[in-house]
Order: sequence, then structure tokens, then C-alpha cells
Amino acid sequence: MAAPASQRSVVFVDGIRTPFGKAGPKGMYAETRADDLVVKAIRELLRRNPQLDPARIDEVAIAATTQTGDQGLTIGRTAGILAGLPETVPGFAIDRMCAGAMTAVTTTASGIGFGQYDVVIAGGVEHMGRHPMGEGADPNPRFLADRLVDQSALVMGNTAENLHDRFPTITKERTDAYAVNSQNKYEAAKKAGFIADTLVPVATRSAAGWGLATEDEPPRPGTTVEDLAGLKTPFRPAGRITAGNAAGLNDGATAAILAGEDTALELGLPIGMRMVGFAYQGVDPAVMGYGPVPATEKLLARTGLKIEDIGLFELNEAFAVQVIAFLEHYGIADDDPRVNQWGGAIACGHPLASSGVRLMTQLSRQFAQRPDVRYGLTSMCIGLGMGGTVIWENPNFDGAK
Repeated sequence: MAAPASQRSVVFVDGIRTPFGKAGPKGMYAETRADDLVVKAIRELLRRNPQLDPARIDEVAIAATTQTGDQGLTIGRTAGILAGLPETVPGFAIDRMCAGAMTAVTTTASGIGFGQYDVVIAGGVEHMGRHPMGEGADPNPRFLADRLVDQSALVMGNTAENLHDRFPTITKERTDAYAVNSQNKYEAAKKAGFIADTLVPVATRSAAGWGLATEDEPPRPGTTVEDLAGLKTPFRPAGRITAGNAAGLNDGATAAILAGEDTALELGLPIGMRMVGFAYQGVDPAVMGYGPVPATEKLLARTGLKIEDIGLFELNEAFAVQVIAFLEHYGIADDDPRVNQWGGAIACGHPLASSGVRLMTQLSRQFAQRPDVRYGLTSMCIGLGMGGTVIWENPNFDGAK
């Protein structure tokens, strides 16, 4: 029997994203190609890390939920070529809906840990203005005919309403308050300069001419609970899910550099954080938003850590109700300062397959500010009933209590 391969430490070197835009004909990326958004992110990573010879990159993994048009054609490969990487650098596309970029990271990290990659680029893109979620999809009629899933499972907003039904203590008033807090935290982080450090400006064009996207388009600073109280509930009459307590439809891209820790040290690359482990778990598709809970439980069991060991949480805010369901399960207050310190997707946007790397990029920046925190967690719910969680270790941890 062959000896098992030794596991290498996998590190998150650096991450970047484009500003996130509003999807649709009036959004700032209406006339911008999806693949060009990815290219911009990859080029910025290389600009920020000039010590990395592009020829040392072993793989480019780019996720997209709707893999067609300008975000089709094996976008990991095409984006790599367009970004000017050597033709020797391969690439591929990946899809796990909202957790696409997260899966691009964990998949390539597995290759690093097994010793088959040294350096990779992983990320995701979604141009929901050009490619609405589910465009061109043809769900098998047996899903409903054989009652494999509830009909509501195919519409994410309906699954969020179902989650409210399962957890009657999570009221609309509570989710609205959470959403306002997300907007406020994002605005404070932006004013402090924390958000700008994670963005690469993107040249845009429209009927009015050329422009430059330097900030996220979706945030609504100054939003109040009173503003949200009267919004329409599009998924159910007298429902609880509104445009105010859920992420919008957005366009944007993310990319990150991952490496073996030994390679990062060899090349002089920064070490933003170390991967401790990851887990994915399926749940009833009708309550898709609950997925992060069992995924996190699985990962805590694998790593031997406890939820109390986690000092920072970056939870994707597809809907406020799913974040609160996670927090309630673990006895964490809705306004716990460890959670989404810089706000979340309710404020900045959620271009589906790109969001996982946004969470990671922000966590790595927060680690640099918080040497008192050893472990952080990135987690998100995933369409069709899944959750994904990654736990990271802070290389700047100084052991302070």
C-alpha cells in the first residue's frame, strides 16, 4: 500500500473584488462583459503581488452560476488568457450556485494540500443583469412530479419565507433591524477606508459615455427600520421577505491567490490566513437558508473546535432570516460585534458565485487588525438546499486573551 501523502498548510495570500453593481439596464455594469470583470480582478491581484511570477500559477478556477454567454466557455481558462497569463496556465469553470467562489477556493486548496498545486487563482463572477439566475435552466419535471422537492424550493425568496415559518421567533421586525444594522456597519467600514482596500476600480461605459466604478452601487446608507416596514413582500402576500432585508440582484467578480505556505514563504507572498478546514452539507431545499448550520456543525466536529473558538464571522447575507437562524442556533446575538463587522450582502450586494471570496477577503483584512483573534469563519447558504463553511486561522494571532 502506498504511503499517504503529507498534507501541506494552505494559505490565503490575497483577495480582491470589483465594486458590486445593481443588475439591470440601469446598473453600472449593464454594458460591461462578465469575463472582463474577472480579468480586472486577476490583473489587480498580480499588480498587488509583483513577486509572483505568473508562470508559477498552477490553476485558475472561476465560478459562475449561469455558465453561458460571456460567463461561459470554461471561464477560468478564457479569463486567464484574457488577463495575460502564460498559455501554460490552465483553468476551469465551476458551479455550486451561491458558493461557487467558495468551492473554487476549497477545491483548489485541496490540490495544494495534496501537493499537486503550489499557487492558484480562485474566484467567481455573476452578471445577473445579463444572465438572470436560472436563465436557460430546465429543471427535471420529476422534482415536482415525484415530490422530491417542494415547489417553493426552486425560488430562493420562497425558501426564505419557509424559514420564517420554521422559526416564528424570527420576525420581520427582527430581520429589518438586522438589515439596517448591516447597512450601518457597511457605511462605517466604508468611511474608515476598509472597503476601498478590497476593491479594484473598473472602467465602465453606457449611453452617457465612459465612467469609472470605484464604489459598490447597492448600499442604501441612512436606511431606517421605518423605511423597511412598508416595503412589498413579493414572494408571499403579507410575507416577511422584502428588498430591504435580502440581498439584491447584482453584478460583480472576485479573485484570490492561494498557495502552499511553504511556497508563499519561498516567493515572499503575504499570508493573510491559513485554512483550517471546510465542509458542505445538504438540507431540505425548501429551507435552503438553514444550510450553514449543519455545514458548520460538521466542520466543528472535524476540526475539534467549538463555536466559542471563533472570534470573527463572515456570513453571507442572502436573506437576513438565514443569518439570524444561524446565530440563534448557536446562541449568538443578532448584533454580536464578531459578526459581519463591515456589514454584508444586504448592503454591498451578492453577485451569486462571486460572494465566497468577498467573505474571505474581508476576513483576512480583519485578521490583520485583530491579532487577539485566532480563528474566523466564512459561511453561506446555497441554492437547492446546501450550506458551506470554511474555518481559517489568523497568522497574526499573538496568543492574547
